[in-house]
Amino acid sequence: MKREYRKMARKANGKIREIREGQVTIEVPLPIAEVLSGTTGIVEELGREIGLMVISAVIESEAEQRAGKKHARNPERQAHWWGSQVGTVCFEGQKVLIDRPRIRNKTGKEVSLETYRAFQNPQRMRSRLLKDMVLGISSRNYEETIEKLIQGYGIKKSSISRHFIQATTEQMQEFLERTLADLDICVIFIDGIDFKGEHLIVSLGIDVTGKKHVMGLWQGATENTEICRNLLEDMQGRGLDTSKDYLFIVDGSKALRSAVTKMFGKDASVQRCQQHKRRNVKEHLPPEHQGAIDTRLRAAYNMANYEDAKKSLELTVKYLQRLNPSAARSLEEGLEETLTVHRLGITGILKKVLSSTNPIESCFSIMRTVTDRVKRWRKGDMIQRWAVAAILRAEKKFRRVNGYQEIPKLLMTLQRKSIDVKEKAA
Repeated sequence: MKREYRKMARKANGKIREIREGQVTIEVPLPIAEVLSGTTGIVEELGREIGLMVISAVIESEAEQRAGKKHARNPERQAHWWGSQVGTVCFEGQKVLIDRPRIRNKTGKEVSLETYRAFQNPQRMRSRLLKDMVLGISSRNYEETIEKLIQGYGIKKSSISRHFIQATTEQMQEFLERTLADLDICVIFIDGIDFKGEHLIVSLGIDVTGKKHVMGLWQGATENTEICRNLLEDMQGRGLDTSKDYLFIVDGSKALRSAVTKMFGKDASVQRCQQHKRRNVKEHLPPEHQGAIDTRLRAAYNMANYEDAKKSLELTVKYLQRLNPSAARSLEEGLEETLTVHRLGITGILKKVLSSTNPIESCFSIMRTVTDRVKRWRKGDMIQRWAVAAILRAEKKFRRVNGYQEIPKLLMTLQRKSIDVKEKAA
């Protein structure tokens, strides 16, 4: 078995033609015809082989600096070559076999090579493991997945889980502590999700350039005012300026609305999600009336003018009072705040983006997709670790919101509203 390991390790080392100070020359056989024909597998395999060859070359270069060239006489050398031994380094998220050189000092004690120790650092492996686990490769199936690199060695389920726990713990801590002071936020989405028996409240911000940022996450048993307030206070503690004017988009939760009022005042601009409102009204109606009422609501919310949209919704309320009083009360409750974007004069594509919590729903969708592969949920911080890992995965795919060109107009409107409120108070 050791002979087979050594054979594999030497194959991974490749052919090192020459090592000079600060430069390594490696002989690489390149199948030009297959590369030109577009065989990407050849290029990927070649990239892995070169990576292992470079690792081996760097380690051997340090050994040569300490012990001089092999078989060369040098009476001033402080160490001498002592063969080689199969060892492991972390490469592409795996422990990989290499044939590493050994050197000893004049007293016969083996000299530790700093480059070899650096390549054994599992932090490199953790970062790769974190990416693969979030993408859906479970720890149970990881051994089968890494067959693409036959030098893979020592990858077991328990080891993968241990590395993933440590990586996600570090990632979660960094996420929960990252500053918000450097973000020029103007719009804040807040929404909640029932997640594995817990309730998670997530905040998503849009800055003045239209870029999206996950600002915070708070975990609780239910979506109550205290949990929502804790989220906002946490964001304030990490640098969110509570003296600025923001547009808040919430799902209609009374707990969220109450928390925003306590933190930012009763005059804060709050847009209630139109999608949630339409869904709530439909739930009160029998199936034969749902389509027609939803069409009326959608047409009202698509109107550009605030007065026209409000008049249309009020007529629908009167109609529903005869059809279903409960549906009428559901529509009437918070109706004014479902038209905040109309009242602020936001138009075009940006109005559609800011009229619902859909931007934050995409985070929840990725969270569900990623975590559906987990078979067993344990107590402690597991839920929050996976939630943060999934959210940060979603954040990497964020693009600027559609209609971001209209954001300067939104800022001017918010500032003008703030001035009017202050003048009335005076």
